[in-house]
Amino acid sequence: MSNPKFPKMLNYEAIKQQFDDSSTESTAALSAPIESEALHFEDDPQPKPKGLTGSRLRSYAFAILTRREYSKADLIEKLALYAMDRDEVLKLVDELAKENYQSDQRVAEIMLSSQKRKGKGPNRIKLALKSKKIDASLIQEELKETDWNEQAYQLKVKKYGTKVEKEPKLKAKQIRFLMYRGFEMDAIIKAITRKEDEF
Repeated sequence: MSNPKFPKMLNYEAIKQQFDDSSTESTAALSAPIESEALHFEDDPQPKPKGLTGSRLRSYAFAILTRREYSKADLIEKLALYAMDRDEVLKLVDELAKENYQSDQRVAEIMLSSQKRKGKGPNRIKLALKSKKIDASLIQEELKETDWNEQAYQLKVKKYGTKVEKEPKLKAKQIRFLMYRGFEMDAIIKAITRKEDEF
């Protein structure tokens, strides 16, 4: 018994029309993988390089460093994904660091500025640097020069206003908030007890 849905001779246009017009769940499930494959091959003009060595690896390193700053550790891991030899990656990254194309110092300074804008205290900043395997001593002077008391106070005012709370529960809430943001207890106490007219 012949089935009209499965003719002996396949009519590509008819099948395509059927899939285009259909809105059933099964059709969507069937067409989704085809669509994603097409996107992968047609819409990705620059596929990820594999097995890079020598000048090609160096060119790729320069290409990604022009887009943004990378810590030494991050750059090694990024290049190792596409390089033939990890030892070559280590040697190349050391060379790039010596030539100042890669700089943990610059990354640390960018992170410090960014984290301060986000209202983060010194402890959170040090933690962020550690996650990138960057030595906090690179920005030790900048950390020392920052007025963390003022930073903590401005953050407290932004979140809770200028009123000095007497209620223990509300004070504890402010302390927890500022501790979570990475401020030292000394700066926190000064921030939550500082009156609006104090400088």
